[in-house]
Amino acid sequence: MKKFEYDVSIESNSQSEADRKMTAVMKILPKLTTEELEKIAKIVNDPFQLALIKTKL
Repeated sequence: MKKFEYDVSIESNSQSEADRKMTAVMKILPKLTTEELEKIAKIVNDPFQLALIKTKL
C-alpha cells in the first residue's frame, strides 16, 4: 500500500497532549476502513451522538 504525507494541525492545550492525540489517531487509522472512518466522522459531528459515545468512555 502506498504512503501519503500530510501536514496536520492539532488543537490542544500542550505539545504533549497534541502528541498523545496524534499517537492515538495513528494507532486507529490502520485498523479501520475508509467507510468505517467516514461513519465515525458522521457520528462525531452529531453533538447528541457524540455526547452519548462519551458517556461510554
